[in-house]
Amino acid sequence: MTEYWIWICFSLALLYYGAEGLVRGSSSLALRFGITPLVVGLTVVAMGTSAPEVLVSVKAALSGQGDLAVGNVIGSNIFNIGAILGLTALIAPMRVQLQLLKFDAPIMLGVCCLTPLLLLDHTIRRWEGALLFSGIILYLAVNVWVARRTASPEVNSEYAEGVPPRSRSAALDFAFILGGLGLLVFGARLLTDNAILLARAYGVTEAVIGLTIVAAGTSVPELAASLVAALRKESDIAIGNVIGSNIFNVLSILGIGAIAAPLAASQIRMADIFIMLGFCAALIPILWTGLRVSRLEGALLFTAFLGYMTSLWPK
Repeated sequence: MTEYWIWICFSLALLYYGAEGLVRGSSSLALRFGITPLVVGLTVVAMGTSAPEVLVSVKAALSGQGDLAVGNVIGSNIFNIGAILGLTALIAPMRVQLQLLKFDAPIMLGVCCLTPLLLLDHTIRRWEGALLFSGIILYLAVNVWVARRTASPEVNSEYAEGVPPRSRSAALDFAFILGGLGLLVFGARLLTDNAILLARAYGVTEAVIGLTIVAAGTSVPELAASLVAALRKESDIAIGNVIGSNIFNVLSILGIGAIAAPLAASQIRMADIFIMLGFCAALIPILWTGLRVSRLEGALLFTAFLGYMTSLWPK
């Protein structure tokens, strides 16, 4: 059993550095083509930090492990709000300046509400995955269009600081991109294979492993990005990272996973889905009342997350 944990930790390191390489290379390449830091932050960086979830879910889908793929998405959404937002608010209370986030939060809740509807028959089919993926393309296009017209100079400055700088050459950008993708593919394979073996060793379902270990592990890039943003007082990036990631998880990760192979998830409980919806719903009044996330609210979110994680594992 110890060897499974070692391989899982090694695979998580590969996923983290793979995502870092992909984000660095892609961001530099986008800046080289004249794309603004705000747009790069809302698109390239957001997609890059979600790359581990995408690769893990696609690998799980192709291996017929739908519960692991769907559990990864649901667990990541819970982790993003309960753990990442909770911890970052404990480090530094976060005030929201980017008004777009006030509208993205309800979009996040609406997108997450699609999950129980999609899983009524415990399967997400290819055509449903295609609809989900078309939704992320539309969301990105609208997000960029609105952000360009509403973002203040302060927000633009935040994103300029948060986006990785341009490298020395385009060749180096491609090296980072290809190297990052290689690490992500290898890390995703290691993680899914050993997560299944660990589930069997502990006598728990693949869904539980997906909701906990895999979800937390693949969310490490978002955790790192949000903690750094909180320490730099870049609240909009920290909160936007969480909201954007949750939207990406449902539309992009479930979408791409289902396109790769229909996702059968009979072990996912409706209770887990509604807990995810509860965390998402809790974020809306926090953002709309006072436009900030306080330390107390962060502590409540993190405590609720720990309680949920504890309830999943056998005593």
